[in-house]
Amino acid sequence: MSLLFPIINEPPHLWQPLLILQSSIAQSSIPILRQILANSLKSRSSNHFLLFSLAYAPSTILNDFACLPETVQVLDWTDSIPGYVDTWDDPRSAILSAVEKGERVLPERIMRFYRCRKAPPGSIQVVFDSVDTLCADIGYVSDTTSALVQVRDLPESVKKKSSSSPIQGPSRLILHTTRPSALATLLTQPQFSSSATLLIVHPPVLLRHLAQDYLTPPPPTSQKAKFWSVFLPVSERTYDVDRLVHGAGGEGSGNDTEIIVEILVRGSEGSGRKRGIERELEGWSLSKGPCELTKLESLRGIWGKKVIPEAAPDPTQNLSFNLNLTLSQQESRSRVPLPYAHEGKPLTQGHNATPAIFYDPDSADDIDNDDPDEDLDI
Repeated sequence: MSLLFPIINEPPHLWQPLLILQSSIAQSSIPILRQILANSLKSRSSNHFLLFSLAYAPSTILNDFACLPETVQVLDWTDSIPGYVDTWDDPRSAILSAVEKGERVLPERIMRFYRCRKAPPGSIQVVFDSVDTLCADIGYVSDTTSALVQVRDLPESVKKKSSSSPIQGPSRLILHTTRPSALATLLTQPQFSSSATLLIVHPPVLLRHLAQDYLTPPPPTSQKAKFWSVFLPVSERTYDVDRLVHGAGGEGSGNDTEIIVEILVRGSEGSGRKRGIERELEGWSLSKGPCELTKLESLRGIWGKKVIPEAAPDPTQNLSFNLNLTLSQQESRSRVPLPYAHEGKPLTQGHNATPAIFYDPDSADDIDNDDPDEDLDI
């Protein structure tokens, strides 16, 4: 059963409260984030939508950016960098005000609002791209985590305070981060959210590397336990993965049309999922969306390959003489009687017969039962 498909297409009542997408230098998760947001806007499943853009331009994250509905609010901080602008304000108060009220809270010189009308009551999605940039602007991991905790709890507290609040339905916090990241380590802890979904993206070249150099293709070709024992430590060595893409023999950039997605779902009874953690590895294609790994064109060459063991060297090759027998020689050899003196005769009678040694002396044997040491000069 696919885990990625419902994550991208699930309606608000099935939302996990926290969704984290983790990119790397070798592979970006922005294409998947773009599809998640496009499906959400297309189905009108979110009445209130907030995008805090810090690393990527909003037009690269939202499809049909010029035709967005009025319920979508985009706060663009990509041109507000501490130390590079004359006046820079801490964005935390603006973020909390935007989530609570859905109104314009900062002057035009700090951020550009493309949609700033108050949304009608309904569900809300809050998207941060990216929290690592937010942490760099604030300057401290602990302060950034505390701000995100407030954003996480704010929709529920607003619903409890006022029945006329624009936030009445479920909420979802979507965070885009990169690896390695100290902030991502804190955000994935159960203390931050007991129910969460983590999507870690990998380039397809990583699986081709494992199949070729480690002889461990992904399931179903190899066993899951064996594959994960090899995949996890290799994928965590981000330097080696980056070298596969950007090295001398690499492709030069991440794949935007086909992506390998490592999915970790930590569910709870309230979300309809089992307690514990589910881990799967699935594929994503720009044309097909979520799909099995076997459906990806970039991995077509690794399926069905069998490792043929090298045959042992033949000792009869490259000799100056022939050690093999022809058919006629084999037949002649089979007709030669073997020189056994007692061939065909039973040696013992019954189970209690006394064992004996039969020996035919040779002509050169000197057998003297009287003095066996007679031939010695003593």
